[in-house]
Amino acid sequence: MNSISLAFGKGAMNIALNYLNKDPEKNIPKIVDLFTKFTFREDMKRQLLSAKEVMEDPNNPYRGLIMRAFNELDPKIRKRFLINFVFNSGIIGQDKTAILKVKYDCNIPWTILMDPTSACNMHCKGCWAAEYDKTDSMDYELLDRIIREGKELGIYFYIYSGGEPMLRKDDLIKLAKVHDDCVFLAFTNGTLIDDATAKALAEAGNFGLAFSIEGFESATDFRRGKGTYQKVIQGMQNMKKYGAPFGFSACYHSKNAEAVGSEEFLDFTIEQGCMFGWIFTYMPLGKDADTSLLATPEQREYMFHWVRKMRDTKPIFLIDFWNDGQYVNGCIAGGRSYLHINAAGDVEPCAFIHYSNVNIKDTSLLEALRSPLFKQYAINQPFNENHLRPCPLLDNSGKLAEMVKAAGAYSTQPIDREDVDDLTAKCVQAAERWAPVAEKLWAGEMPHYLESKKKSQELQDKNLEVIKKKLNKSKKKNDSNLEAAS
Repeated sequence: MNSISLAFGKGAMNIALNYLNKDPEKNIPKIVDLFTKFTFREDMKRQLLSAKEVMEDPNNPYRGLIMRAFNELDPKIRKRFLINFVFNSGIIGQDKTAILKVKYDCNIPWTILMDPTSACNMHCKGCWAAEYDKTDSMDYELLDRIIREGKELGIYFYIYSGGEPMLRKDDLIKLAKVHDDCVFLAFTNGTLIDDATAKALAEAGNFGLAFSIEGFESATDFRRGKGTYQKVIQGMQNMKKYGAPFGFSACYHSKNAEAVGSEEFLDFTIEQGCMFGWIFTYMPLGKDADTSLLATPEQREYMFHWVRKMRDTKPIFLIDFWNDGQYVNGCIAGGRSYLHINAAGDVEPCAFIHYSNVNIKDTSLLEALRSPLFKQYAINQPFNENHLRPCPLLDNSGKLAEMVKAAGAYSTQPIDREDVDDLTAKCVQAAERWAPVAEKLWAGEMPHYLESKKKSQELQDKNLEVIKKKLNKSKKKNDSNLEAAS
C-alpha cells in the first residue's frame, strides 16, 4: 500500500471508529468490512469475516469479550488499540511482513519480545530470566532503534519482559509515546504498578500489562514471595480505575496446575478486569533448575482440555503457549511469529532458548533474522507433525541441540552457561512421557486440523501469487529507474 492510500485509510478509519461508541454491536461489522479493503491477504480477510460472525452470535464468548472492552476500557485507548493492533499491526504491518519474508527468504516475526533490563526486585522460583546477569540493560537509544528497524519490517507489536521491565517504566512509557503507531505490552510481577504508573500507562494509550500470577494467594506467593499476590491485585485495580488494558500471565507446574486451571480462578481474573490470559508451563533452565516442578503429562492434558472449555464459555482471550500448536502450525519462535532479545542484546529464537549467534548492538534486526540459528529454525519448523508437540526443547529431544550445534551458537547465560546437551537431557523424560498423550489428543484433533490446514494453504497460495506479482512489479520499476539514471 502506498503512502497516499495508507494516509487515506487511516483517515477513513479514524472517522469510522468515532461512530463505534454510539452502537458498537451494529457498527463493528461495518468497521470489519472497512478493514478488509486494506489487505491483500486472503487469510486476514477470513479472520476478519470470523470477527463479523462473532458479533452476529449473541452466545459467543468473544462477543462478550468485545462488549467488555467497550464497557471497561477508556474510549481513547480502545480506539488506539483498534488502529494500532488491528490496522497497523494485523493488516498493514503483516501485509508488509508477508512480502519481505519472500524477498529476504527468512522468518520475520509479528512481535518482538525484549528485555529492557535483567534487574528485578524479586527472585521467583524457576524464573527463566534468573539465569542472566542482573546488571545487563539496553539503553533507550537501542530500544528505540530496534523498534524503528522493526517497523521497517512491518512489526508494530512490542512486548517487554525481564528482569522486571517496569523498573524502566519512564523509558518504556516515553517509547510508547514516541512510537504511538505501535502496541506495547509488558510482562510484570505487578509490584510496581501504583496509581501514578497506571495513570501514565493509560495516558500513553497504547501500553498494556500482563500481571504474573500463579492462581490464588498461596500458589502465587509460593513462587513469588509472601505479599506478592496482594500487590498484584492492587496493581490490577489501579489499571482498571483508568480504563487501561491488562491481563494475566500464569506459569503452571507440578505444584499449581489445578490452581491455575480452575474456573474459580479464571472467573476471578475476569472480575478484576483481565481481558486476556497467557498460560505457560515451567521450563527447567539453568544447571540448578528444579526438574520436579515440570508439569506431568496428566497436568498438561488437563490444561489442554480446560483452556478449550474456558474459551467456549468465558469472555476472555486465552493463549496456551505450549498446547495451542495446532492453531499456529507448531513452534512460533525463531522469528516465525516472535523472537527474544535479552538485556545484554543477544538475539535469541525464544525466551526459553538461551542460545544465539548475534548481538543486536553489533548487527541490524534483519541481519539477526538471517543469522545461522534463526535459519535453522526456519528450515526445521515445524519440529513435529503433531503440533501438540511443538517445542524443540521440551517436546522433541535432541532437536534443539542439533540446531545449536549446526549454527555454532553460543550460550547467552553468562552466570550459568549451560551446555545444550545438558539442557536437553533434563527434558528427555518429560518429552517421552508426553508423546503418547499428545498422540492420543492429536488423533482427535486431526480431522478438523487437516480440513482447516487445507483451507489455510489455499489462502496462503493465493497470497503468494499476489506477493510475487508485487515483487516483480517493484523489480521492474527499480530496473526502469536504473536505466533512466544511466
